[in-house]
Amino acid sequence: MDDQAMKQHGAFSWNELMTTDVAAAKTFYGALFGWTLRDEQTPEMVYTMAKLGDKETAGMMAIPDEAQGMPPSWGAYVTVDDVDKQVQRVEDLGGKVVMPPRDIPDVGRFAVISDPQGAMLTMITYSC
Repeated sequence: MDDQAMKQHGAFSWNELMTTDVAAAKTFYGALFGWTLRDEQTPEMVYTMAKLGDKETAGMMAIPDEAQGMPPSWGAYVTVDDVDKQVQRVEDLGGKVVMPPRDIPDVGRFAVISDPQGAMLTMITYSC
């Protein structure tokens, strides 16, 4: 999928692993899928970018403090035009806001929601 298609409202646009052992995940997924992995230091954490060829395909990070106790898992991001506006609709539609909107510097704004059955999903509005 090209970058513009990924930034359309409603498109799945990113995948991210939150894990208890980033080093082991890098070894496993790098060998399994042939990903090239690069760590990026942010003010809050080290974030690992996974590339296939020259295209970034996913990210990996340690489970953050506010999510301690959750099992390691992959999460999907869906692009929306305005994350703050979409979050307002979640509860009206029977879902829950798990994490209110917050900024990712130089990337955009995201929020974590769950649908009425409890399945979680991340919505994101990209800044670029």
